[in-house]
Amino acid sequence: MAIDTHVHIESEAKDNAAGDAAREYFKNAGVSYDRQALVDYYRSRNIGCVVFSVDERLTGRPQVPNEEVAALAAANSDIMIAFASVNPMRGAEAVAEADRLIRSGTIRGFKLHCPLMEFHANDRHAYAFYEVVEAAKLPVIFHTGHSGIGTGMPGGGGVRLKLGNPLDIDDVAVDFPNLPIIMAHPAFPWQDEAISVCLHKRQVYIDLSGWSPKYFAPNLIQYANSLLKHKMLFGSDYPMLTPDRWMADFEKIAIKDEVRPLILKENAMRLFGLG
Repeated sequence: MAIDTHVHIESEAKDNAAGDAAREYFKNAGVSYDRQALVDYYRSRNIGCVVFSVDERLTGRPQVPNEEVAALAAANSDIMIAFASVNPMRGAEAVAEADRLIRSGTIRGFKLHCPLMEFHANDRHAYAFYEVVEAAKLPVIFHTGHSGIGTGMPGGGGVRLKLGNPLDIDDVAVDFPNLPIIMAHPAFPWQDEAISVCLHKRQVYIDLSGWSPKYFAPNLIQYANSLLKHKMLFGSDYPMLTPDRWMADFEKIAIKDEVRPLILKENAMRLFGLG
């Protein structure tokens, strides 16, 4: 009944300060990080999902290996699509890993979180990585806007918000015109910039994860109902924000009846080549 384009597979190891702060920010009641619980949650609700774990060292939260994410998705292929995460700042090693993962045939895209990976999306050191992904015609999800990770911590936990500016991604869209791009989250405080990039670059989409719909800006709702109705995607940010909470609030905002199925499922079906 829907496709959630933004689901984190988190380590089941004991949480750390960044994770605790994120739970407080999202008012998370303590959703389990257990992988079988995640599978059961989505299957019981008849919701498909894109799953990944972020390759970053800033917060100290360990990445779940890409191979484990891919194996989980393969074992639950009726509801799961695996994305990998590779920090492009690892240089030739990152390019080789991306190429290996692509050749394995087990992943359907990549997830990048520039504020946690500590680079601008348009940093030329990342371009060799983008070349490999573009050649494979796979999409990349980029974090945009404010980060719930680090919010409320001293110095924001070292997270530099400027690295989530969607205008950096505009350069990537220009230089890699055949690279499908998903800008994750309402891009506060750069919502107008994100809308402009999505409107201007035909291969760019926006997923609506990481924010309860009750906080969506009026201009985001306006464009979701009109010029960008085919380029908006449902995403939650599980386990920090669950589909149950997201969808309950989505029901209460002024999205047209004919647009709701586009956002919840049909746009993702077309982007990922499903069905």
